[in-house]
Amino acid sequence: MTWPPLLLADPSACLRWLVLRDLYERPENDPEMLELDRLRREDPRLTEILALQSPDGSWPAGVLAVGRAGGSRVMMTGFALTRLGYLGLNRTHPAIERGAEFLFSRQKADGSWPLGEDLALTDGNSEMPVRERYSMIPLQTAFPLRGLAACGFAADERAEQAYEWLLAQRLPDGAWPTGIAAGGVYGFVGGYRRLAHSRWGCRSNTTGALICLALHPERRTGEPARRALDHLLGRETRETYTLGSEVARLSGAELPRGLFTYFARFDLALLLDLCGRTGVSKDDERVADLLAFIASLEGEFGLWEVPDHPQVARWLTFDLLRSLSRLDAQAGWIGSEPRTPFRPYPKSGRR
Repeated sequence: MTWPPLLLADPSACLRWLVLRDLYERPENDPEMLELDRLRREDPRLTEILALQSPDGSWPAGVLAVGRAGGSRVMMTGFALTRLGYLGLNRTHPAIERGAEFLFSRQKADGSWPLGEDLALTDGNSEMPVRERYSMIPLQTAFPLRGLAACGFAADERAEQAYEWLLAQRLPDGAWPTGIAAGGVYGFVGGYRRLAHSRWGCRSNTTGALICLALHPERRTGEPARRALDHLLGRETRETYTLGSEVARLSGAELPRGLFTYFARFDLALLLDLCGRTGVSKDDERVADLLAFIASLEGEFGLWEVPDHPQVARWLTFDLLRSLSRLDAQAGWIGSEPRTPFRPYPKSGRR
C-alpha cells in the first residue's frame, strides 16, 4: 500500500501538483493547487528545459536527447514539449505556444514532418547505403505529434492532419511498419521490434503511433488505438529491468536516444499507461496478469523503483497509480490477440 505522504513530500513541486490533480482530483482553483502552481514554475525540471528554448520557439538539436533522437530541431522540440506536457504544462504557457508554432511551421503539406537527412532517400550526401534508406517512417511524425498532443494540441486542425497521415501509414493488420525503404518495400524489422502476429509490423513505430492516439480526446478509444494496443498486449513478456524507463526519460533522469531503438525496451509501465488511456478492461486476462505482475514489484514502503534510476521511484509510483485509477474507472473493452511468448531471435540449432 502506497503512503501518500511519500509522494506529497517529494522536492518537486511539479510532482506534488500532479499528485493532487490526478490522484486526489483537486480542482485547479484549490488553494493548495494554486500555491503549488506558483512553486512549480521554479521547479528545476521545468526551468532547465525552458531555459534551452531558442527565440524561434524551437529547442536546438542535441540539448535534451542524443543520437538520432536529438538530431534535428523538430525532433528536439517534440521531445521538449513531450516532457513539458508530462510535467503538467499545456498550451496556455507562452513557451508551449511558441514551441507548437515552430513545429507547425515545419509541417509538410500532407500533415507529416520531414525525415532526418541521414534517413531520407532524397538526400544524396548521406553515407547510408541507398538500400537502407527510407522515404517514410511513421516515427518521423509520431515524435513531434506526441509533443503537441501532450500539451493539448491534439484536436488542433493541423495536428488532426498529422493523425490522418499516421493512419494512412497503418498496415492492414492494424500495426505500423518500420517504414518504406528503397524500392518501395517495407523496411526490415529487427527481432527486438517484432510483433508476435504481424509480418511487417514494427513495435517501435506501432508504439509511437499508439501514444499519439492515446493522447487524443476522441481517437484514444477508436479502433486503430485498440488494435495497436492489442498487438502490444500479445507480446507475452515480463521484464523487470525495463519498468519505468519511459518515466525516467520524461522526468529528466535519462536522455532519450535512438530512433528505431527508442522503444527497444519493453516498458510495462508505459504499456499500463496506454491501457488506462485507451479504455481496455481489467477483465482482459492479459491486463489482469500485467496488473498482478506489477503489484508483485511494489516495494516495502509502497513505492516502485526504476532499477537504473532510484531517484525516479516517486515519479514511477505516481505514474502507475494514475494508470491504475484510470483502469478502475472504466468498464472497457477486451482484446482478441492471443498471448504469445516473446523471443527476439529464433534459437540457433546445433551444428
